Amino acid sequence: MHILNNDQTVPEWRDSARIVAPIPQQVPGRPPGKPPSMDHLDELEAQSIYILREAFARLKKLALLWSLGKDSNVMIWLARKAFFGRVPFPALHVDTGKKFPEMYAFRDQYAGEWGLDLKVDYCPPIETIDPTLPPAARSAARKTEGLKLALSKYGFDGLIAGIRRDEEATRAKERVFSPRGTEGGWDVRDQPPEFWDQFNASPPPGAHLRIHPILHWTEADIWAYTQRENIPIIPLYLAKDGKRYRSLGDADITNPVSSHAKTIEEILIELESTKEPERAGRALDHETEDAFERLRVAGYL
Repeated sequence: MHILNNDQTVPEWRDSARIVAPIPQQVPGRPPGKPPSMDHLDELEAQSIYILREAFARLKKLALLWSLGKDSNVMIWLARKAFFGRVPFPALHVDTGKKFPEMYAFRDQYAGEWGLDLKVDYCPPIETIDPTLPPAARSAARKTEGLKLALSKYGFDGLIAGIRRDEEATRAKERVFSPRGTEGGWDVRDQPPEFWDQFNASPPPGAHLRIHPILHWTEADIWAYTQRENIPIIPLYLAKDGKRYRSLGDADITNPVSSHAKTIEEILIELESTKEPERAGRALDHETEDAFERLRVAGYL
């Protein structure tokens, strides 16, 4: 864990969420110093909690980007574990106004049940967005502009985002602590090395970092963990009339895929054999080859 220098101060809002390391306990029957065995999900969870705590210790003003989908719900669950039941930074929803009704109902219910400091900021109209982008990319770019407005409004120097490397080729190039420019842009050709979990957590003045605690997870990991932890899900992920959503975005640019998986167990079985990409239902991913990368370079989530 990062140690603050003597001339650094900790903001008052952090005091109630300070981390106290537990005293190691010897387990009978195990040689001294030998840690307990961990299964795959335990290892993923531990790494993600480490990343969340590092971000909290090393940045002054954090927010967690809540898209309401399965990945960011797991991320909130991990943050609650990392900080003993309370998320000590805001959950920011950059709202396009075009989500499915089930997503808004989920947000309104669980923001309260999970005790989140929810901030909802809205995106600018599509008429203000670059007209050279393909239709779905142009619609998605509203989130980029909405996020820039939120950054300017709140002054966050760190944004925790629930992206994964296995989702999409451009996201596979990301780092865990990913620097963004003063305009929120991302330079895919200039990223810091991250050997031995050594992270660059010093954004330049006026810029911010994106922190990706579940970057190393897979879609199957997300569902297996959701099942194990009994994390609430939006019912659109479960099949109805032979269709379900694998990835949720705006209702007008997101489509269901063929599926008969009506439980998480059935989703996991389905994932073992499907060759269809996770974002097959996203119109954005079927547009010109560079559309997604153009969005990411400009600051898309």
